[in-house]
Amino acid sequence: MPSGGRPHFQEQLRSLEHAAMGGVDMVLGQIDRTLEAVEQVDVELAEFIVADDDRIDGRYLEVHQGVLSLLALQAPVAGDLRVVAALLQVIKNIERMGDQCVNIAKLIPLTGHEPPVQEEILQRILTMGRAARDEVALSRRAFEERDLRLAEDLWRQDRTINRLNREIFSLAVRLGDDADIREWTMTMTMVARAFERIGDNAVDIGEQTAFVVTGLFREFSDSSHPQTPPVI
Repeated sequence: MPSGGRPHFQEQLRSLEHAAMGGVDMVLGQIDRTLEAVEQVDVELAEFIVADDDRIDGRYLEVHQGVLSLLALQAPVAGDLRVVAALLQVIKNIERMGDQCVNIAKLIPLTGHEPPVQEEILQRILTMGRAARDEVALSRRAFEERDLRLAEDLWRQDRTINRLNREIFSLAVRLGDDADIREWTMTMTMVARAFERIGDNAVDIGEQTAFVVTGLFREFSDSSHPQTPPVI
């Protein structure tokens, strides 16, 4: 039966997508708190970030199980099936972004009470984190609006995050002569890597947007041709 004849199915599908987009909002809040915790070396806030990840995990289970039930009971076809399949991947990306915030939060206590902060690195870390947050917000909008151009912009913006990650690593190597500074800079390279992974997951959501709209899945970036923009 065509999807138009199944209003209950459409209502369930919209509800699941709404729940998934709410998961993105949870991640945005976690990223905001993570940036504050990194900048202020706030161990208590870091502990809250770790504990609050249970909410994102719960949302993951809610959407994942709901999608599987929809597949089993409703047998969606065509465009609806693409949305259902995409939601399985999107909610996984959301859960992984939450995990990366937790990874960063767990690193904060390791830097010590008064860490030897190197401003060159810290400011790049914060810029990187804010760029990752912008990507996550854009990925939500792209998926919700089924906007291919916004999805493509995710790939372009992610190159900024990748560049900053390389700069942070280079600075960490150059500035790490003192043992205490070296320990701090190496910790910051792990923070940078986690922010980079958040950006990567946002790009993945963009790829799912393109899949829903076109019916074809492909990666926006190709590691063998890193400068070639996606064609959508």
